[in-house]
Amino acid sequence: MNTTTTDFAAPFDSADLQSLTDTVRRFATEQVRPHVDAWDAAGEFPRALYRQAAELGLLGLGYPEHLGGTPVPWRARNALSQTLARYGTSGGVMASLFSLNIGLPPVLAHGSPELQAEVIPPALRGERIAALAITEPGGGSDVAALRTTARREGEDYVIDGEKVFITSGMRCDWLTLAVRTDLNSKGASGISMLVVPMDRPGVSRTALQKMGWHCSDTAHLRFDSVRVPARYLLAQEGAGFRIIMGNFNGERLAMSAMALGFAQACFDEALDWARQRQTFGAPLIERQVIRHKLMDMQMRIASTQAWVDALTAQADAVEGAVPPPGRPQVEQPLWGAATHAQQGSVGAHSAWVANVCLLKNHSTQTMQFCADAAVQILGGMGYMRGTASERIYREVKVMMIGGGAEEIMKELAARQWGL
Repeated sequence: MNTTTTDFAAPFDSADLQSLTDTVRRFATEQVRPHVDAWDAAGEFPRALYRQAAELGLLGLGYPEHLGGTPVPWRARNALSQTLARYGTSGGVMASLFSLNIGLPPVLAHGSPELQAEVIPPALRGERIAALAITEPGGGSDVAALRTTARREGEDYVIDGEKVFITSGMRCDWLTLAVRTDLNSKGASGISMLVVPMDRPGVSRTALQKMGWHCSDTAHLRFDSVRVPARYLLAQEGAGFRIIMGNFNGERLAMSAMALGFAQACFDEALDWARQRQTFGAPLIERQVIRHKLMDMQMRIASTQAWVDALTAQADAVEGAVPPPGRPQVEQPLWGAATHAQQGSVGAHSAWVANVCLLKNHSTQTMQFCADAAVQILGGMGYMRGTASERIYREVKVMMIGGGAEEIMKELAARQWGL
C-alpha cells in the first residue's frame, strides 16, 4: 500500500450537497432520461456521455485532486448514485458510465504513483473507460476458485484465461483483472491483481445479451497469452484476494444507494399515475387499496434511507479521520474499505461490513417491492416498454445478484458477527 500524501475531502456542507444533487438531477432529466429507451433499443449509449459527465465533475467525485478528481465524502458519492438512479431511471447507464468506480479504487489504493498517473486521470476526464474483471465461467461468487493465470516471464506477465459478465467489457480501455500468479496455489492464496491495457494482442471480447441493463455493454473476455508489463501489478503477488474483498465494500454501499433511488423512481411514477388515471369516474388515488400500496412503498423507502444514511455517516467518520501530525497519511480506495489504521476497532469494522451486506439485501428488496407495486398500480401500462417501472422491474435481479448475491451477503454478514 502506498504511503504517499493524498487529498482528503474538504468540508462538505448542506449547501454543497444541494448543489450537487441539483446538478445531477439536471444531468439525469436532460441528458439521460429522455434517451434511455432509444439507448436500450440500440444496446449502448454514446461514448460522449462519459465526457459530459466528466465535464460536470461527476466521474471524479471521491478521487484525489492531484489525479484530477474532487475529494468528497461518502455522503456526496451516495447522493450522486441515488439521485441519478431516481431521475435517470436506467441501471444500464449507471453500470457502464461509472464502471470506473469499481475498476479504479484498487489502482488508487495499491498502484504505483506512475501507474495511477497513467490510468486514473484519463478515466476521470471521460477519455478512457476503466472496468473490473473478477467473475469467471463456472466461478460466480466463489472468487477463491478463479483459474485465470498470469505467469511471470522476465519483465512481463503472460495472462491466460476467461472472465464473464464484465460490465464495460466491450468498451473498456483499462481492466483491473484478478489472476492467479502462484500457479500451484489453491483458494484465496496466490491471487493477484493486474491492470491490463485492453489493446494488447490476445484479448478477445464477446458481447452478452441480458434481461435488463440493455444499454450497458457486458462481455465475455478471453486472454490468450496476453503480455503486460510487470509494473502493472497492484501491491504485490498474492495480495489480490484482500484487495478484492475490500473493494466489494464500497461497491455494495454504492449499489444500496442506487437501489434506493430506483425504488423512489418507481414510487414517483406510481404516484403520478394514480393521480392522473381515472377509474370508474374517479382518480385511482382515491382507491384505498392504491393508497395503501403507495404507503407500503414509502415505508420501505424510508427504512432504507435511514439505513443508507447511518452506514454512510459511519464510513465518512472513518474515512475522514486525519492521522496525527508527523505520521504520513495513507492513501486508500475512496470507494472501498478503510485501512486498518483508520478502522479503529476491528470489531466495529466487522459490524459495519456485516451491515453493508445486509443493507445491500434490504435495499434491493425494497427496489424489488417498489418495482412490483408500481407495475401493479400502472396495470397494463406498467407492462409496456417506455415506463420507468417496467425497466426497473427487469433490472431488479441484476442488482440482487451483482456485487454479491443475497445468499452470499447473509453468509458473509453472519461470519463478520462470528456466527
